[in-house]
Amino acid sequence: MWPLIILLALIVVNIVATGVDFIVPSVNEDGRLGGAFVNILRRSAPLLLIALGMTLVIATKGIDLSVGAVYAIGAAIACQTIIDAPDQTAAGLVFSAVAIALVVTAVIGAWNGVMVAYFGIQPIVATLILMIAGRGIAQLVTGGQIPKVQDSSPFTELGRGAFLAVPIPIWIAALVLTALALLTRRTALGMLLESVGGNPEASRLAGIRSKGITVLVYLVCALCAGLAGLIGAANLGSADANNGGLWIELDAILAVVIGGTALLGGRFFLLGTAIGVVIIGTLEDTIINVGLSSQWQFTAKAIVVFVVALLQSPEFRAWILKPIKRRPAAPAPAPAEEVQAK
Repeated sequence: MWPLIILLALIVVNIVATGVDFIVPSVNEDGRLGGAFVNILRRSAPLLLIALGMTLVIATKGIDLSVGAVYAIGAAIACQTIIDAPDQTAAGLVFSAVAIALVVTAVIGAWNGVMVAYFGIQPIVATLILMIAGRGIAQLVTGGQIPKVQDSSPFTELGRGAFLAVPIPIWIAALVLTALALLTRRTALGMLLESVGGNPEASRLAGIRSKGITVLVYLVCALCAGLAGLIGAANLGSADANNGGLWIELDAILAVVIGGTALLGGRFFLLGTAIGVVIIGTLEDTIINVGLSSQWQFTAKAIVVFVVALLQSPEFRAWILKPIKRRPAAPAPAPAEEVQAK
C-alpha cells in the first residue's frame, strides 16, 4: 500500500507542475502512444525486467550484483553477431543473435547459482566476481569497440517499435511480469521460494531441492538481465560494454526494497517491485519538472527509500502510534443517581 501511495503522490506533484498531460497518453503521428508517463514506462522496462529477476533472487536470501555486467554481455553478443553478418536486416539473423545472447546469459546465471548453491560461496562475493569481470568479457566480445546496428531494423524494433500502439518494451516487461506472477502465485514455486529463503536447511530436510531452486532463480535473473540488455541495445542501436547497464543493479535492488520484499529472504512481492520501478522512473522526471537540477537525483532516491522503509516498518508505525494509544481516556460521566443525590 505504501509504495502505491508514494507513486500517487509523485503523480499528483507532476500534474500540478506540468498539467494533466503528464498522466494522459497522447497519440503520435505514427499512431503510437506517447506522453510523459508512457515514456516513463517505456524507459523503465529494462529496469523492471532486472528488478523482477532480482526479486526472486532476494526471496531466496541472495543478491545478484552481476546483472549490469550481464546486461552488457547480452547486448554485446547480439550486436556483434549482427554486424558480423553480411545482411543485418535478415530476420533469421536477428532471431539467432537474440537467442545466442539469451542462452549465454542464462548459462552465466546458472554458473552464479552453482557457485552459491553447490560451492557455498556467499552470493555477494559470487556475483561480485562476474560484476568485475563481466564488462571485460563484453569488451572482448566487441573488440573494445561500440558495435552499431542502426541498419538492422528487425533488431531495433525490439526497443523502438510498437504493437497495437503500445511500445514493445512495455509489452515485453508486462508479459514477463505476468508469467512470473502466475508461476509464483498459481503454482507451488512461490511457496518453495519463500521456504528456501526463510530457512534453506529446514527446506532441504523437508524434501525441497533448495539447491536446484537457487540455481533456477539466478538463471532467471540473468536471463531477465540479458533480455533487458537486448532492449537497451535495440533502443540505442548500439552496445556500449563500458556504460551499458552501469549501476543498474543498484536501481534494481532499490526497486525491490521499495516494493516491500524482505532482503533477509522469504516474502516477496513482484507487483510491489513493479511499483518501485515506476516510482524510480517517475521520480527522475519529477526532479526536472519541479525545477531541480539533475544532481538531486541520487539524493531524492535515498529520501524515497528512507521514507518508504520507515512507513513499511511495523516498529516505526508502533512508535508513532504509541503516544496516541497512551493518551488518557476522558472520564466517564457520573451515574444519574449520584447527580440527583448531590
